[in-house]
Amino acid sequence: MPAEHATAAARTSAGGGITSKPWWPKAKRAATVIFLSLVAWLLVEQAREIEWSKVIDSLRDYRAGPLLIAGALAVTSYAVYCSYDLIGRHQTGHSLRTGQVVGVSFVSYAFNLNMGALVGGVGMRYKLYLRLGLDAAVITEVLGLSMLTNWLGYMLLAGGVFLIRPLELPAEWIIGGVGLRVLGGVLVALVITYLVLCFRATRRKWSLRGHEVTLPAGRLALLQLGLSALNWTLIATIVYVLLQQKIGFSAVLSVMLIAAVAGVIAHVPAGLGVLEAVFVTLLAQSASRTELLAALLAYRAIYYLAPLALAVVYYFFVGKLGREGDSAKG
Repeated sequence: MPAEHATAAARTSAGGGITSKPWWPKAKRAATVIFLSLVAWLLVEQAREIEWSKVIDSLRDYRAGPLLIAGALAVTSYAVYCSYDLIGRHQTGHSLRTGQVVGVSFVSYAFNLNMGALVGGVGMRYKLYLRLGLDAAVITEVLGLSMLTNWLGYMLLAGGVFLIRPLELPAEWIIGGVGLRVLGGVLVALVITYLVLCFRATRRKWSLRGHEVTLPAGRLALLQLGLSALNWTLIATIVYVLLQQKIGFSAVLSVMLIAAVAGVIAHVPAGLGVLEAVFVTLLAQSASRTELLAALLAYRAIYYLAPLALAVVYYFFVGKLGREGDSAKG
């Protein structure tokens, strides 16, 4: 992810910066433990107040219409996400077929959502692309572009929402309305900076963690931004539909964007519990906990578990093809 690249750059800068200090690893671990403890406490507190039998009843009451619409939106979202690696193919010029690239992207995304970025977004991409004959350096560039594309749209949407319609956060949260607007301005500024570099920079090649990265052309950067913003919008729309439009779309989008970052920070596979805790905490006054949790459980089944089942089948299918290809080469 872009944050990981930024961390790597800091480490390789002169003197290593703050990350070279002997106290930094301990401070980082302590901050992580504190954050996870707060998340755990929040989950326990929320779980105690939930009548799970009513949540199950709400799930049973879903009509076919919202579920079918949510399923169609999920398929569209996965299709959009899979196009990120096609941008990588265009940028690197590798020769894998479109079906192969889409297949690898689909498997990686499904595993990424359910098992975390290291297993899915990174591990699966390297494993499957290597089986299909791509060089590790090319895979790294494709992976970097895909992750960058994903977070570009996030920054644009989050920045715009936080600036224009910041969500009312709980009083005990450190960041308030003003802080949220400042964060939104920073995110939008980062997106604008990236676009300016892609359109205007004379230096197109950069070294990142020992790998050479080529800055995309301006039009390709706009395509990255548009596809990613569309995908994040589709994801939020799935939850909006499953909530049966009982909460305004801008509120659902804002909470989804906040929950996405909370899940990344928590390092919990699939953001399990984190997504639910953020939604219940921020939207409890707009809908009942029962309705929120039923919608989120349906969302996980449609957007996480069903694609994962298909991805597992495809993974072994691609693995078999890859091994057969290696045998043929031998």
